[in-house]
Amino acid sequence: MFAVYASGPNPEFPLDALVVGERPDPVVPDGYVAVRPVAAGLNMHDLWTLRGVGIKAERFPMIVGMEAAGTLADGTHVIVYPVVGDPDWSGDETLDPRRTTLSEKHQGTFADSVVIPARNAVPVPAGLSLTAAAVMGTAWLTAYRMLFTKSGLRPGQVMLVQGASGGVSTALIQLGRTAGMIVWVTGRTPDKRELAEELGAHAAFEPGARLPSRVDAVFESVGAATWEHSMRSLRPGGSIICCGSTSGANPEADLQRLFFLQLRVEGSTMGTRQELVDLLSFVTRTGLEPRIGLQLPMECARDAFEAMASGETAGKIVLTRG
Repeated sequence: MFAVYASGPNPEFPLDALVVGERPDPVVPDGYVAVRPVAAGLNMHDLWTLRGVGIKAERFPMIVGMEAAGTLADGTHVIVYPVVGDPDWSGDETLDPRRTTLSEKHQGTFADSVVIPARNAVPVPAGLSLTAAAVMGTAWLTAYRMLFTKSGLRPGQVMLVQGASGGVSTALIQLGRTAGMIVWVTGRTPDKRELAEELGAHAAFEPGARLPSRVDAVFESVGAATWEHSMRSLRPGGSIICCGSTSGANPEADLQRLFFLQLRVEGSTMGTRQELVDLLSFVTRTGLEPRIGLQLPMECARDAFEAMASGETAGKIVLTRG
């Protein structure tokens, strides 16, 4: 079958590991289903897979891709929930010590077929296109959990999103504005700041800029490059919700500010299946449309990866399969 896959880990030149070609047709074990992806979202995790981060060397070749929307054999439209854990685990799937995500142990979604546990196929709500549904399972689910499960924010409070144009950031802007938060954003270029305001941000600032006031929560996915600004931007008792560290994972902690102002730093990873169901309900009831910055056929996956690696994003990158 057609597939986009990583031939092996390449930390220095990850795109050299990317192959657009053929892989064997998958076997469908008992309790699993095969989904034919129609659209699939690209995430930073896919770039990490090419580098060999979070995946054992013996797992390669590995089909990349975590999120997708497509059809079952009977034509049912489904979204792929990408967290695969211990079948006997109950409760929050993201806390299962044996959990993994697609493209780490199980083959990913950038292919003619992806095989997942039956419970990981979540029905697409009426009125939601497969292109929009394709970005819900990872980036939007991550943003939803950060905002509604982790932050504790209430409508009318002020949130700061570090980074204006990536998939999680654009989802946070749209979700926060729709939920009644005051949304501030930082962006590296005028175009990125303009995009944030188009999506609903009340104000957009240059990275590191002095803000009009302290904020109630900061949403972090950048890491070392923005951490100091995130800490300085918080009101006493405020919180940083962190889902990534694209610029480096070892920022200065500023522990004196942390304890003296009683700040909270909360990690957030992906989301539960129930949170995905709740997100889909929220999106369909409010009429939210995710910003798709770039849409390409899967055959052009290299162009999509190059756009993500360069940081030239303006919303989610989506790959489609006819």
